[in-house]
Amino acid sequence: MPDTIRLQVNPVACTGHGLCAELLPEFVTLDEWGYPMLADGPLPPSLERSARRAVAACPALALRLATAPGQGR
Repeated sequence: MPDTIRLQVNPVACTGHGLCAELLPEFVTLDEWGYPMLADGPLPPSLERSARRAVAACPALALRLATAPGQGR
């Protein structure tokens, strides 16, 4: 089975810039204080490119992509 990719946020490092929600609105919404809330489950393959852009653009370096082997995608 192919690997699954998950988007993760470090809540301690996150400073609530909201750039992730702008770059990946299909998967990230903001709570009432402007902090990201991620959709449940693995990242759909169609959103992987946008997720990589969001991770690279995060000013607080609070986002990362994690791979879980063999759970299907």
